[in-house]
Amino acid sequence: MLSIQNLHANLVEEDKAILKGVNLEIHSGEVHAIMGPNGSGKSTLSYILAGRDGYEVKAGKVLLEGQELLEMEPEERAALGFFLAFQYPVEIPGVGNMTFLRTALNAQRKMRGEDAISAADFLRLAREKAKHLGIGDELLKRPVNYGFSGGEKKRNEILQMAVLEPRMCILDETDSGLDVDAMRQVAAGVNNLRGKERAILLITHYQRLLDHIEPDHVHIMADGQIVESGGPELALKIEEKGYGFMSGEAN
Repeated sequence: MLSIQNLHANLVEEDKAILKGVNLEIHSGEVHAIMGPNGSGKSTLSYILAGRDGYEVKAGKVLLEGQELLEMEPEERAALGFFLAFQYPVEIPGVGNMTFLRTALNAQRKMRGEDAISAADFLRLAREKAKHLGIGDELLKRPVNYGFSGGEKKRNEILQMAVLEPRMCILDETDSGLDVDAMRQVAAGVNNLRGKERAILLITHYQRLLDHIEPDHVHIMADGQIVESGGPELALKIEEKGYGFMSGEAN
């Protein structure tokens, strides 16, 4: 599904190396989690995969479904099946949620050479997906993320994932700013989208999200590299000892 090979990248504004040789393989049906201290490069990795400006890839390659991701524009990556859920979703006043979702879906369908979905068919689709995720019609009628609580914004991104049906989903610190109940709701939505045709990468600081979304693999990132990988027990080890144990600082 996603193959990251020796990826090196700099922050252009400061000409500062952020990623220093990231290697990661994610297969269809798998859920991976990347954990690490602040400044380790976790969010930078997600930005570069999504095609955000301000970063320069110095070396390495990234393959999604066997195709070179880094050579594509962001909209081409999305059409191929890449989705990034942001740590801080953007508010778009004046743009209805349903209008936004239908426009995004039809833009992707057009790039894939598919016919546009009609307004009536899309309404049925969106309501069906929302109902499956436990999201009421009221959220569908509001402007995109405008006036939403932190939990509503994150649940809205899960709805976007459900409608767009991406193959590779990255959730960047989706637990940030959520209370316990909101996190459980968001986690339930993510778990509803798990399946053999889709891969999910969670970026998080804390074990608490992984109490609700159990990953198949956990990776620890430090100083721009993945320095340790394991199963769910690795996240528990971080919770108990902190990141210092990797350098022998924790007993």
